Formats: sequence, structure tokens, C-alpha cells
Amino acid sequence: MYVELKNINKYYGKFKASDDVSFGIEKGKLVALLGPSGSGKTTILRMIAGLENPDSGEIYIDGKLVNNIPASKRGIGFVFQSYALFRYMTVFDNIAFGLEVKKTPKKQIKERVNELIELVGLSGMEKRYPNQLSGGQRQRVAFARALAPEPNLLLLDEPFAAIDAKVRAELRAWLSNMIHKVGITSIFVTHDQDEAVDVADNIIVTNEGRVEQQGTPQEIYKNPKTPFVAEFIGTSAKYENYGILKGFSNQEKINGALIRPEFVEVFKSDNANIESYLKYADDGIVESVTFRGNSVELLIDVKGLKLTALRSLERRKIEVGERVKVLVYRLYAFDEKGVKIIENSELAGKETVKL
Repeated sequence: MYVELKNINKYYGKFKASDDVSFGIEKGKLVALLGPSGSGKTTILRMIAGLENPDSGEIYIDGKLVNNIPASKRGIGFVFQSYALFRYMTVFDNIAFGLEVKKTPKKQIKERVNELIELVGLSGMEKRYPNQLSGGQRQRVAFARALAPEPNLLLLDEPFAAIDAKVRAELRAWLSNMIHKVGITSIFVTHDQDEAVDVADNIIVTNEGRVEQQGTPQEIYKNPKTPFVAEFIGTSAKYENYGILKGFSNQEKINGALIRPEFVEVFKSDNANIESYLKYADDGIVESVTFRGNSVELLIDVKGLKLTALRSLERRKIEVGERVKVLVYRLYAFDEKGVKIIENSELAGKETVKL
């Protein structure tokens, strides 16, 4: 592993910000530290950077223990949430700053800065000041400045937080492409699950100072290991009495279940193609229909349970108050060991349908 944390603990007074944190990151990967506010993700990032010191545990970068190595000697580039650009310096001078601190020869500085300006797509803006740039352009300058001294590791603290929602998607794709093009191991902090899924090769989910799960975006989404991850990732609702749904029964030691919209299929009652599925489907009444762009979101009352489902705009329209047939394919159930997937027993061995 290129970056490795072993049994890291960190206190702020009586508050435990990091609780026995351990994980490893492979060289060249772009990794998201994902969690809600106060989950400990920024503390982890700052300890890797050397801006905070763990109370116990070990931090390794490229196989070297760095606990006692100052931040300036760790070979790390840091991109702050607020960009932290120097207001009275041009784009060129902001990017050159770290190289000048290292007393790099002027010719090399000019070559490196021009190379980075072209790389991040800011050619022709060398003489502009930060207040003459858009939020996305300022973020690109901050990224180039962090890369200028050729660090071994890049850390980014909520890199898209100060960007207008309109340009976030474009900047996410740009950042991912740049990092993979440069080939630098990178870790970024975010509380936005869509951001983590869109950008990261690997996600580390944090909660209350602990690491809940680490894996690819697909692994985290499809196979949550803890109740927290199941609830935090994706859109879902928790139910206690899930056993009233056809194909399911309440099990001992199960503390509840989550049902995601994609686990629910909704049929119009007059659909002639669903006869073979009617005995597996529950009756429901549509309480709300919300337009979501390429789909509509339905809130349906099924035996007192409020289920959410998504329905394509290409399918026949469903109205508020309409009686429908509802089929739940699977759910996530919580027990003392973690999370397990329970499939609808009535559908075992049958092909699922989207009608």
C-alpha cells in the first residue's frame, strides 16, 4: 500500500475524532473519504498531511513511517476548500509560489508553471488575478499550485464545496481525468455521496471517527457492510414491519430493513402482462408523484408502509390517488453482525420484470 494508516486514534479534549482508524490506499488511486459532518474525515486528511498529529497509531507513506516528519518534508500537495490563493498574485505567481520557496531556478520555474497552466486549461490567463477568475478556474489554479513541486501525494479538502452547482459535474470529470493523467495518488474529503461515486476509484466511508467500510463505488453501493453505510449511501427508507410485504417475513434478531427505490416495481392495475405476478404483488395507493428529470418518483402507501419507487417517463402515466400493484424485489436487513440482502422468496428462480 502506498498510504497506510494503522490503529490511528486522535482526541480533542474528551472528543474522540479518530477511533482506531486503519486502511490502506494503493499507488495511483483516487480515493474519497466520505462521511457526514463530524465523522472524522478531515481529521484523517490533516493527520496524513502532517497538520495534525495522532495520539497513537502509525501513518506510512510509500512504506515510510511519517509520524515524526513535518508537513513540509512529507512530499504532499494540499488543495484547500477555499482555494487559499494569494489575492495579490497572478495565476502564474500563485502556481510558482511553492517552487520559489524551494529556491528552484527561475528557468525551471517558468517551464514547470507553463506546463501546468497548459495542463489545467488556463492558457492565456497567466497574468490574471484570482478575483478575475470563476470559481472553477480558481480551483484549477489551486490544483496546479499543489502539483507544481511534484508531490508524491495529493490531498484535497472538499475540493468542490465552493463551486457553483452548475459547474460541479464538469469539474468533477476534469479533476478525475487530470489526476489519472498525472498518475498521482490522491485523497479527497467529501460529504457528497454523488461526488464520491462520480470521481473516486475507491471510497472510505467514515462515521463517528471510525471507518465503516472501504471499497469501490459499486461495492459500497451494492454490498453495504453496516447499517450506517446502507442508510448513508443511496436513497432508502427504513422499516420495522417489513414482514407484511408479500414474499418477506419478519425474522428473529433483525432490527429493521431498508428498501431502496430501485428494489420496488410499480404496475398499473390494468396491466394485462402482470397476471403471473399478481399473487406476489401488494396493493398500494399513490400518495405523491414528483418529477425527477428522466423519471418520476412515486410515494406509495402499501399496508401503511410508505414506499418510494422510480418510474420511467416512457411508461404510462400514474396519477396521485391511483390504486397500483407494488412488487418489492429485495431489501437490506440489519442484524447484530451487519447487513444482509433478503430476496423476495416468492420470486426465487423467477425472472424479474420491468413492465
